Amino acid sequence: MIKIENLTKIYKGNSEPAVNNISLSVSKGEIFGLLGTNGAGKTTTFSMLCGLFPPTTGNVFINNLSVRSHISEIKKNIGVVPQNIALYPTLTGKENLMFFGKMYGLRKNTLKERINHSMIAFGIEKHADKKIKNYSGGMKRRINLIAGILHEPDVLLLDEPAVGIDAHSRLDIMDQLKKINKMGTTIIYTSHYLEEAENLCTDIAIIDEGKIISKGKPDKLIQENNCDNLESLFFKLTDKKHID
Repeated sequence: MIKIENLTKIYKGNSEPAVNNISLSVSKGEIFGLLGTNGAGKTTTFSMLCGLFPPTTGNVFINNLSVRSHISEIKKNIGVVPQNIALYPTLTGKENLMFFGKMYGLRKNTLKERINHSMIAFGIEKHADKKIKNYSGGMKRRINLIAGILHEPDVLLLDEPAVGIDAHSRLDIMDQLKKINKMGTTIIYTSHYLEEAENLCTDIAIIDEGKIISKGKPDKLIQENNCDNLESLFFKLTDKKHID
């Protein structure tokens, strides 16, 4: 489904790469976690996956299409949920979703059905006509996520989808991601919430200082490294005392 080959990104004015020659494969139906601290290279990798930034070297293939040469076609089959809330604060939740759905080319009746279904599934249907600026952080995160799945993408790219919200809202979002995945969507998910990732992801890669230092199934990696959980594995491999 997704193949990353020798991907490197060096920003203008920097001598050191933000992402340094990483290679990964993600199979159809996986929930793949790209894990690391702030500044490790997660968001830069994510930005190259969705075509926001061009790689300095290397390439990404999604459904055998290169992001370098077929990004317009790829964008039709991926959903992108950025870390920052990408919503219009003076529009209501429903108005925001109508706007993004129309950008994906969804017809009016289909779009209305999907918005209603998604808002019910995420428990925010009572707030559909409330302006985004009056939403709580957790509600904004839900709308942010719904906007990325209205067109039912084959691949969903999530950059810290539950950052900065309460534990209850985060749990609700994780439950919905599992349901979306069971319906056939492949998910790539960046996070620094290690307990959450351990419960959610089928496979992971740990990135540190722009390099992949470990990858595989969480339970297998934990066992192979004689660790109790994903958090202790992360600390062991990165020699860090905490994760930001």
